[in-house]
Amino acid sequence: MAAEWWYKRRMTITLTPEQLRWVEQQVANGGFESVEDAVRVAVADLMSIGADDLTWAKPLADAARASIERGEGVPAQTVRAEIDTYLKSIGAR
Repeated sequence: MAAEWWYKRRMTITLTPEQLRWVEQQVANGGFESVEDAVRVAVADLMSIGADDLTWAKPLADAARASIERGEGVPAQTVRAEIDTYLKSIGAR
């Protein structure tokens, strides 16, 4: 995204050591061209999240509620147990 020279402004931000290591690793792995690029992507993502009013999700939530009302739901405890079993099977826990 090419910005005009008068549009660019410098800003100093402070990241925690853990955040900085993560961003630098992402740059080293080719995920971003630079730390500045990573920050631009992060800000753009946050801006889009704030702009999303989630109206697109209403039909999905309505369908899920209807499914629960029809008795098609699975208890949360069952889901957690299935996830735990799966994670153990792949050595993640």
